[in-house]
Amino acid sequence: MPKTYSISLIILAVIFFFLNTGIHMNAQTAHPFWIKESQLKLEKELTEKYGESQKARLQRGIRQAADFWQEADGGPDAFENFIRTNFAGDQATLDVMFNRFEYLFEKLAGHMNEIGLAFREQSDLDHGPIYPFDEIFAAYSPGSHINDDFLKNKLAFIVLLNFPLTTLEERLTNGDKWSRREWAEARLAQGFSRRIPAEVNQAVAEASAVTDQYISEYNIYMHHLIDSEDKRLFPPKMRLLSHWNLRDELKADYNDRENGPEKQKMIAQVMERIVTQTIPEIVVNNPGVDWNPYTNEVKPAAVIDFNTAPVPDQKINNSPEPDTRYAVLLKAFQAVKKEDPYSPTAPTLIARQFNENREIPEDRVKSMLESVLKSPLVPKVAKLIEKRLGRPLEPYDIWYNGFRPKGKYSEAQLDEIVRKKYPTAEAYKADMPNMLLKLGFSKDRAEYITGNIMVDPARGSGHAAGAAMRSAKAHLRTRVSKEGMDYKGFNIAVHEMGHNVEQTLSLNDMDHYFLNGVPNTAFTEAVAFVFQAHDLDLLGMSAPDPQKEALKRVYDFWMVYEIAGVSLVDMEIWHWMYDHPNATPAELKSAMLQIAKNIWNTYYTPVFNKKDVVLLAIYSHIIHSFLYIPDYAIGHLISSQIETQIQKSGNIGAELERIIKSGSIAPDLWMKNATGLPVGSEELLNSTKLALEELNK
Repeated sequence: MPKTYSISLIILAVIFFFLNTGIHMNAQTAHPFWIKESQLKLEKELTEKYGESQKARLQRGIRQAADFWQEADGGPDAFENFIRTNFAGDQATLDVMFNRFEYLFEKLAGHMNEIGLAFREQSDLDHGPIYPFDEIFAAYSPGSHINDDFLKNKLAFIVLLNFPLTTLEERLTNGDKWSRREWAEARLAQGFSRRIPAEVNQAVAEASAVTDQYISEYNIYMHHLIDSEDKRLFPPKMRLLSHWNLRDELKADYNDRENGPEKQKMIAQVMERIVTQTIPEIVVNNPGVDWNPYTNEVKPAAVIDFNTAPVPDQKINNSPEPDTRYAVLLKAFQAVKKEDPYSPTAPTLIARQFNENREIPEDRVKSMLESVLKSPLVPKVAKLIEKRLGRPLEPYDIWYNGFRPKGKYSEAQLDEIVRKKYPTAEAYKADMPNMLLKLGFSKDRAEYITGNIMVDPARGSGHAAGAAMRSAKAHLRTRVSKEGMDYKGFNIAVHEMGHNVEQTLSLNDMDHYFLNGVPNTAFTEAVAFVFQAHDLDLLGMSAPDPQKEALKRVYDFWMVYEIAGVSLVDMEIWHWMYDHPNATPAELKSAMLQIAKNIWNTYYTPVFNKKDVVLLAIYSHIIHSFLYIPDYAIGHLISSQIETQIQKSGNIGAELERIIKSGSIAPDLWMKNATGLPVGSEELLNSTKLALEELNK
């Protein structure tokens, strides 16, 4: 999926205490010299006042507040008066405090989310040109100063004084013994685990907006790709966004028996030009030129399929894009790195993403990915693909999707069917209740869920933006051309609808607001993958095939094999940037290409018999989503586990409603509630083994 907001969680950093990738706070400067004496004094005084039963809470709360207190927050008298006034010394007072924070923080996060969505509307939606002032609005983070405000008015310290800050180890070790309220309190306090200045929050939001716009405007006009004989392989008016639409077109071309391989080879060449930045800058988002991606020759467009005149000969410039892709990523890294000094327990984005946001350590994630990449099942699936293709594998077959049966329909026929069914975003919206009914949701629940989702025409390939308060709506952004939605767009829209369903259920039906959502982004990806796998069922066109489930399982495995390698590229490039903080765009490009080649040579060359391939670096998420891609791989593993559980129950809708309502608790605890097992690759590997046995009968 194009990034969900699950999506832009980073841009909407204001809702830092509610979302899995929110911005937090932490003490950086030395404690005031008098703070220890005040702590001891208050512990003794307030224990006498409230009794021994409150002693442990008192000691913890006073220590937490003291850890974050700075001289600018006040002297000894201010600190001591604050503690005396704001410690909730009995359960009734604590309950009132907790309930008030839940209610008011929902209002705050919800309205800030609405402002952020409105400010980004012109850049996110297909509403005409983007003006310079639109870019400023999109880059603005309306909640950047909330952290500072809550420190100044002491609301942050009230939370630290009364609710427990927990470590990852505590959440993973003891979380299964906690009540729902205890989990909600832990999530509330976790939102105040770092102390980051407003200007740093704003810098991150601006960097995210810049990367978003760079990617969302990176279109290739496919009818203007030509070969050495000036042959045009792609139809008029085909505008594909990198990398999502390019990849999806490559997948679709497996159904084109006549020109498919030639088209796929050309798309792979375009991808390589983008990654290596040898693509002529003039061809990006420009239907006024024709381009041969093999020779890199550019000339005035010989045909007009968009309302754009050919670029005159004298204005043709073959100069390559000046490493913009890597300059944008470097600026994002430099902005994100500004958070590091304020996060001593997770002093890099890498640590924050794995230990705090995913709550799955990096070593464990890498081990799960490598268990797939090194699996003896890989060459078996590869041989099956070669047999189905009737030729040796090419590097672009990493995106092979021929295991997804589409019956008698070609991609062009599917496009025609979908365009007729969904000529507009509104038509897709109107059919959403019917689609949920087909997935097993009751009529009332289908109408309730879709009533909380708005569908908008996306400028990019599409995304899902969740609400942050129960009175607001989630947004499904989907790309619909003037001719209507095509099949690729429908497939993505179904994925995004899965996100929206999860976002709606895990917010509106949650017992505690601070538990809204899922443990991390991989889980919302898993739910979306479940939806996406049933796209043909939703069209009423699922191919009758006794081996359909086995084919799907093998397809899921091959997708994880592909995205696991991309995940390792994403992980290694962030390690490289931290090791080389003063790198130039050219140096970053060189490093990215070498990392992509190394990972390809390690895990893919033995299967594809091709070395030094750079296609793993094409993912747009590497540039604009800040170490997001591992969530896709983990999400596929989780999806495999959920699919097995759904098969046992036989009802997708009812089972998803049960599973999603666990909310934002520890990943393994969520998964145990859902399936009885922790997060892992075992289910994917086992189901693939059984599927291969079924297919080889």
